[in-house]
Amino acid sequence: MHWINWLVVVAYLAWVVGDGLRRSRGATNLEGYFLAGRSLPWWAVGLSVMATQLSAITLIGTTGQGATDGLRFVQFYFGLPIAMVILGVTLVPFLHGAKVYTAYEYLERRFNPATRSLTSFLFLLSRGMSCGTIIAAPSVVFSAVLGIDLWTSIMIIGVPTVLYTVIGGVGAVTWADVKQMFVIVAAVLAIFVVIIVQLPLPVDDALRLAGATGRLRTFDFSFNLTDTYTFWSGIIGGTFLMLSYFGTDQSQVQRYLAAKSVDEARSSLLMSAYWKIPLQAMILLLGVGVFLFYVFKPAPLLFNPVQDQAARAAAPAAFAELDARYATATTERQRAAESRDPAAFAAADRNVTAVRGEALAKAQETLGVSTRDVNYIIPRFVMDYLPVGLAGLFLAAILAAAMSSIAAELNSLATATTVDFYQRWVNPAASDAQSLKIGKLSTMLWGVFACIVAGYAATLGSLIEVVNRFGSFFYGSILGVFLLAMIPRARGVGAFVGLLAGMGAVAAVAFGAPQVSFLWHNVIGAGTVVIVGLALSLKPAR
Repeated sequence: MHWINWLVVVAYLAWVVGDGLRRSRGATNLEGYFLAGRSLPWWAVGLSVMATQLSAITLIGTTGQGATDGLRFVQFYFGLPIAMVILGVTLVPFLHGAKVYTAYEYLERRFNPATRSLTSFLFLLSRGMSCGTIIAAPSVVFSAVLGIDLWTSIMIIGVPTVLYTVIGGVGAVTWADVKQMFVIVAAVLAIFVVIIVQLPLPVDDALRLAGATGRLRTFDFSFNLTDTYTFWSGIIGGTFLMLSYFGTDQSQVQRYLAAKSVDEARSSLLMSAYWKIPLQAMILLLGVGVFLFYVFKPAPLLFNPVQDQAARAAAPAAFAELDARYATATTERQRAAESRDPAAFAAADRNVTAVRGEALAKAQETLGVSTRDVNYIIPRFVMDYLPVGLAGLFLAAILAAAMSSIAAELNSLATATTVDFYQRWVNPAASDAQSLKIGKLSTMLWGVFACIVAGYAATLGSLIEVVNRFGSFFYGSILGVFLLAMIPRARGVGAFVGLLAGMGAVAAVAFGAPQVSFLWHNVIGAGTVVIVGLALSLKPAR
């Protein structure tokens, strides 16, 4: 990589880390470290909430999703505005007014210690795995760019981030998020300009060709439980997922608990409700732009350079034949594009996709590992075609986004570990200094766990899907417990057994009927918890 790109990366990281450490001076007690003294303004909290989602995993996974599948993924977020409005009038004022450190403290007040601990444990497990996926996203980039193995890349990103989080606190993390939000949007807009300038067709003609392949299809009104990206799965399943994520996941609840007031906490969530879908559509459209760019420029047969070299070395004859067919197919697709014939272009693109599918299957057969390379599409494009300096800006945005997002996740994991387990069960009389030490130690331990998960997550395909699959396995059941908490007749035994039943139902569907889309796992989990919980709460509480 050019030294100017490295200079941009180093300069940006120095700015973010230096300012974050400067802002961490107030994190000398437990409330300052975990909640920034409940003093953050609404716009900083709102940008932080959005930045956590618009992170490295979004830049890599979502752009790859847009390049291969188009805009359908945006339906995933259709339930977000509904969820934010519901949370603004229910859980946000309640939890903020309760002056708790974690969302799960309230469950002990409402039900019993067992329900609080089980719910917090499920959060720790789900968020720990999701944090690993967030580490995997930039690790994929730097593994491909630097030519190093994946585990080395994971360590390069994970170790300094863990150290930064231990020193910092939620205040430093939030202000880092604000910076990376602006940098990411600036980098994405700059790449759009590069693509548009280099396309040989007018933008409307290019988009018409993309539309012929189905990549601009945004709405799918079919009701199909096996299809993840439909209007109904987004509205129904997505609403349940977002309610659970923003209403019961400590990584998000901790943000609005740190806001100055209930009104500022509400405003921070409404910012995400208004802007998340347009921003997500923009990232997906960037992926579509990369697809169109590769119509007129040489496109790799396999986007993962390490696996590409290994597969070619193991099966040279097979890949020589695939290369010849791929060259013919991409040439025919370019000619069809230049003729501006949508039908001919769509047919030619199907041929290109088919040859690439054969190459991926052959590589997997040869190497014995997953070769899904959707996460490598945007890194290859950035390194091969972006101008010097702009490539560095994009890599800096990826790394900074990853660091701030990982830091936020680790901070929430440490909060739940310290407050819900150490202070509750191990040392109820712990001093502020003792709890702060445990919080920092648990941050390091969760960082190790997340790095281990990252090595596995990087092989699972689109990382934006992986992180939501992890979450959807747990989120619905956790949401169900909080829904029960708002029903006066619900009792502790019903909540605890209902939570176990909800997790069992999701597991049965996930492993017994895997064709059911993961978005529906949230509905199944929440519904089961509420039904079982209420059935066991028929006897009125005394």
